[in-house]
Amino acid sequence: MSFFYALNGRSLKRSLIIIFAAFFTAFILYVENVNRPTFSTPTGPKAIYKAAKSNNEVALTFDITWGDERALPILDVLKKNGIKNATFFLSASWAERHPQIVKRIKDDGHEIGSMGYNYTDYTQLEDAKIRRDLMQAKKVFDTLGIKQVTLLRPPNGNFNKKVLKIAESFGYTVVHWSIDSKDWLNPGVDAIVNNVTDHMEAGDIILLHASDSARQTSEALPQIIRVIKQHKYRNVSISELIENGETNSREVN
Repeated sequence: MSFFYALNGRSLKRSLIIIFAAFFTAFILYVENVNRPTFSTPTGPKAIYKAAKSNNEVALTFDITWGDERALPILDVLKKNGIKNATFFLSASWAERHPQIVKRIKDDGHEIGSMGYNYTDYTQLEDAKIRRDLMQAKKVFDTLGIKQVTLLRPPNGNFNKKVLKIAESFGYTVVHWSIDSKDWLNPGVDAIVNNVTDHMEAGDIILLHASDSARQTSEALPQIIRVIKQHKYRNVSISELIENGETNSREVN
């Protein structure tokens, strides 16, 4: 009888060690996945958020979903500072209502990407509704003479495997960001500048807004551009960043 209990005690100890090791391994894998610099499905489409090898390049990007008061001052600042290749992600429903601003963006040499039509969180929609929204957006951009829109920033930056796969089926590259200016919170010009420049490095994709909700962006922008130039970085469009650099992506659940 004593032998029976001793044997089971050893087995129990061995089992506990195995279980502990399994949990420890799972924890390590979890931490590595959380910190891995990628937005991707294991074998499928990817969303870029940064370029690993970028030749001292960064990319200023601006989201626009509503309003007509903030975009033009931002375009004026970019033009005054010699920036001709920012990337503007437009909600197509906004673009439809403001064709003259869209024309100005295009005429100034900036790149245009899509945020779909209705600016609705794609992760909460059925596949068919996502496809319908993207097709409606494409129709608007085609009508406005912007026929080669290959970049997509999903509304609110929210996406999952389903969204990535649908975007890929439309020929889009999904673009996230590595630096969030938080300008839409209107935290003050200095805070916006610091949010962008404190940890800026080559290859970064910088998120800014040109909607009317971002009331301080045009004031912060000259200082941001000044720091970019001081670091001897060159602003490029997202397409240029992808072409010139080795883009990073992150695994999506």
